[in-house]
Amino acid sequence: MRSYHNKVVWITGASSGIGEALAKEFAQKGARLVLSARNVERLRALQASLPNAQQHVVCPLDLSDFSRIQETVAQVLAQTGRVDVLVNNGGISQRSLVGETPVEVDRKIMEVNFFGAVGLSKALLPSLRTTKGQIIVISSISGKFGFYLRSAYAASKHALHGFFESLALEEKANGINVTMVCPGKINTPISLSALNAQGERHNAMDHNQETGMPAEDCARRIVRAACKNKPEVLIGKKEILAVYLKRYVPWLFRRIIREQKAM
Repeated sequence: MRSYHNKVVWITGASSGIGEALAKEFAQKGARLVLSARNVERLRALQASLPNAQQHVVCPLDLSDFSRIQETVAQVLAQTGRVDVLVNNGGISQRSLVGETPVEVDRKIMEVNFFGAVGLSKALLPSLRTTKGQIIVISSISGKFGFYLRSAYAASKHALHGFFESLALEEKANGINVTMVCPGKINTPISLSALNAQGERHNAMDHNQETGMPAEDCARRIVRAACKNKPEVLIGKKEILAVYLKRYVPWLFRRIIREQKAM
């Protein structure tokens, strides 16, 4: 079992939702946190609410700004000395039809969700090798199958699996463990900031999110799986059964998924 006491845990997308809940869970485990997102005010409010607030670091980060990633990593390492765990949680969702969405919106989603996580992970590899650290990747059950209104989002999550499963194989010899997390319907504000076909905020709370598992429960399950160095974990309610249906009874999966509500 892995312990997070006095470990340096860097969480992207920490200002709300699963990222915020993970910050609280890791802090309860005695971790020292690096909290990243674009909303600095929310990060500082989160920092102040955590146990031992003074030992945590707020680090603004825009995952789509690749020119700043190396500089940001250098700043974090100068402040903390090392990073033991990287939680690639930052990302953006989507609510738009393929036929109505310009490729520029697809690219923006891929830049944040995929290339942002890839760029940050590559920049941190030397530190993670030194600490024999861990990378936790927040994917989605959309990383297992496509769904209505989520074409680029699902593509970005599928891509995370291909990349980080490859990284896990290559870096095992260096002591780095990777845990892929596939949440289903979780009660977070992710649908509010999802991009529509115009590349603007969806600004609506989906029924699927509103009735989903509490983010705090999700975070506890993520940390529990990460403690055990599980390579992958599915988290949610009955919707995660769709992953097994697709794998073992694909014809039934296709029939059921067509009848599901997009939001």
